[in-house]
Amino acid sequence: MAESISFARGVPAPECLPEEELADCAREVLGRDGKTILSYGTGAGYTPLRELIAEWHGVPPAQIVITNGGLQGFVLLAQQFITKGTVLVESPSYDRPLKILRENHYTIVPLTMDDDGLVPEALQQGLQEHPDPAFVYVIPTFQNPSGRTIPDERRREIVKIATRAGTTLLEDDPYGRIRFEGTAPTSLYELSPENVIYTSSFSKTVAPGLRVGWFVLPENLANAMTLRANSTYISPVQLGEAVIFEFIQRGRFEPNLVRVNELLKLRRDAMLDALDRNMSGARWSHPEGGYFIWLELPDGTSAKEVLERADGVTAVLGTDFGGGENTIRLAYSYVTPDEIDEGVGRLAAAVE
Repeated sequence: MAESISFARGVPAPECLPEEELADCAREVLGRDGKTILSYGTGAGYTPLRELIAEWHGVPPAQIVITNGGLQGFVLLAQQFITKGTVLVESPSYDRPLKILRENHYTIVPLTMDDDGLVPEALQQGLQEHPDPAFVYVIPTFQNPSGRTIPDERRREIVKIATRAGTTLLEDDPYGRIRFEGTAPTSLYELSPENVIYTSSFSKTVAPGLRVGWFVLPENLANAMTLRANSTYISPVQLGEAVIFEFIQRGRFEPNLVRVNELLKLRRDAMLDALDRNMSGARWSHPEGGYFIWLELPDGTSAKEVLERADGVTAVLGTDFGGGENTIRLAYSYVTPDEIDEGVGRLAAAVE
């Protein structure tokens, strides 16, 4: 049996994690304010970090809610809107929110994507058929699972459609700062702060184990989510939030991001090169950043059977995200360039 190679893990490689700097930040904040951050706090999150994130977005701190990772916030938001019962999503889309929506008995309406992300005409039709959804869930930059990014002109069209319909867009943006080249498009939130809820996290840019995500919300919704957070877990993990705050205050966030992006670009480049050399007859996305490449095997090919035949290689089937039977999500973030080269070669050998 060949050594196992996993393209399934959408997490940063160990060398991306600034563990020594974070340990020093933890010592500092515990020494300075340990009695506060080791106790219960407000469900809205550690106040200094909320104030800092509010400055990033140009809003009052009352509009910021910090959650135990972005996904915890998604749970709270889904529970908040549960009486609406319907959510429109890109297809394919991140499997964890889809699971949460199903567990909360939402009707999930898939919307067609192409190589430039969500198709505006699909959104228009979806809103005509389902005129009062809870929200439209969009990952517009380096989407999970496809790696696709919606270009500026299309973003403006999507925002116009949602605004005319009086519908809220939920912009999930954990990967936007993981950019290797090109120019960042304008966020949906920047285009229409009145109609867009924005969420991101520090899981991909600093460390996932700290579990620090945030939401930018209308103040009344932020208050409601804070109450829901209080009743769900009493207090967020203030230690993790304080460590992130200290890390940013020291001026380490941007230099660390440059380092992380350099490490991940090597992996992205290695995967694109390996696919070019090995996967004739297949198609795949060419992301300018993020963690994922979307692989479409030749029509009629079973991705499930390919992964079963691939010697020691694991990945996530595209069907888990709502994709076709011939699709696979490939995560390059965790594996080394050498492992990527070997693993893609094994995958290609398993395609009949």
